[in-house]
Amino acid sequence: MNRKKILILTANPTNTQPLRLSEEVREIKSAWERSFKREQFEIVVESAVRPKELRRALLTHKPQILHFSGHGSGEQGLFFMGDSGKAVLVTPDALSRFFKAIKNIFTIETVLLNACYSEVQAAGIYPYINYIIGMNQAIGDQAAIQFSIGFYDTLFNGESIENAFLLGRKAIELENIPEHLTPVFRKNNIISAPITPKPESQTTVIFDNIDGQVPLNSSFYIERPEVENNCYESILQPGALIRIKAPRKMGKTSLMSRILHHAQQQGDRTAFLNLWSKENLTDLNTFLQAFCAILSEELGVEEQIDKYWSKRLSSQINCTNYFKKYLLKAIETPLVLGLDDIDQIFPYTEIAQEFFALLRAWHENGKNQEIWQKLRLVIAHSQEVYVSLKVNQSPFNVGLSIEIGEFNPTQIQELIQRHGLNWSEAEMKQLKAMIDGHPYLLRTALYHIAKGNLTLEQFLEIAPTDEGLFGDFLYHYLLLLEDDKLLKIAMQKVINSDVPVKIDSVQAFKLRSMGLIESKGNEVQSLCNLYRLYFQERLSD
Repeated sequence: MNRKKILILTANPTNTQPLRLSEEVREIKSAWERSFKREQFEIVVESAVRPKELRRALLTHKPQILHFSGHGSGEQGLFFMGDSGKAVLVTPDALSRFFKAIKNIFTIETVLLNACYSEVQAAGIYPYINYIIGMNQAIGDQAAIQFSIGFYDTLFNGESIENAFLLGRKAIELENIPEHLTPVFRKNNIISAPITPKPESQTTVIFDNIDGQVPLNSSFYIERPEVENNCYESILQPGALIRIKAPRKMGKTSLMSRILHHAQQQGDRTAFLNLWSKENLTDLNTFLQAFCAILSEELGVEEQIDKYWSKRLSSQINCTNYFKKYLLKAIETPLVLGLDDIDQIFPYTEIAQEFFALLRAWHENGKNQEIWQKLRLVIAHSQEVYVSLKVNQSPFNVGLSIEIGEFNPTQIQELIQRHGLNWSEAEMKQLKAMIDGHPYLLRTALYHIAKGNLTLEQFLEIAPTDEGLFGDFLYHYLLLLEDDKLLKIAMQKVINSDVPVKIDSVQAFKLRSMGLIESKGNEVQSLCNLYRLYFQERLSD
């Protein structure tokens, strides 16, 4: 039998806070000894590891699972032992390059970095490993040990890495330690075997259609583990409500589809609606009836609006009764309902106010009524909520709030690699300067460059022009700015300055919400050169 080898490396330099590493190792070994499937695993432990011993241990043992326990310091790196016994930092970039080299020699299936702030290192290693686990903040000794116990108890009983991770989190929570969301998990669907480098001309990349959401099975979807994991855990809670907000084309629909897919995998029923067509927005009663009819169709349930719609009752009560007395009873499992682009109904004030009040009421009902606990909501919008709503009637101030931002440099580099492009750091920086980490802009640019439609140099030259790839996308924002005099003036001030500037706080808030600027202390600047150059040419006085 080929046993799966687990290499545990520990490091607790003399000038760092003492950790209970020996206790953690002892608990892992105890979990192995208790398991009926222990013959499937082999554990190797090396303590007081120096950087060179990391390399030697991996080459000697060639483990399928690498477990590091020690100290981490985020962007600075992981602490290993120095020759004097004091700490030596290994930076995230050095670790990333090391694992990139290792992947051409043998396959490491899983890396578990049980160290504070190790999510940064995990992000750098991620492109070269199937599964990786890090910590998104400081983690206490007891939480770290409980996570290892839960993780290995599950793994040694034949369960998957994903399930081991989830039960590792639950082990922390069961001990009433408020750190169960600290471990974060990434799965790399495109790494499955040692990779033999091929000449660039022989590299085959199967591209997605770059319009709309990133398909569920796409290798071009870049995870934000802290976001996905929080959403996946939240949506399984009774009466859950998740709010996703981000500027246009940042990945809201792609994230929502994955939340619904995760819920579906757990046995829940799901429905994804974008029903904001104008014919449904004539009045409240028409809208709510259409909402119920379309949802019934989506769920494959017979539409029975006439039976539950009473002329003597308000449309809101009728809609509530349709859900409570019919839809939620017609399905046995929880219903996860995704409502995309809900800001499209903001201009229809009466409908928006009443519909959002309904969503809030249903969410509140889920706190006490079992039937409403079956309903879990995911709502997404790109604009700020400017509909006048009472505090206790708004769904935008409850539940889990998720804001999607731009990709960081590690994620940008990963997306470049997934497009089969072997770029230097300088080339990546040129791309980032033009379009920052905006997911849609990046995918569009990389798709056309990887397909050979244009070079990086050509892209950089034409991107902010009418000949570029983003004409419709940019024109949308141009119309919004031309339609709002104060917003236009504020944007002109930003793009005509080579340094961050201070603008009216209300206009700054709006421009940030549109994704056109970023904050630098109390000042702001254009998010990227694309916006600065495009609007300099077109925002006339």
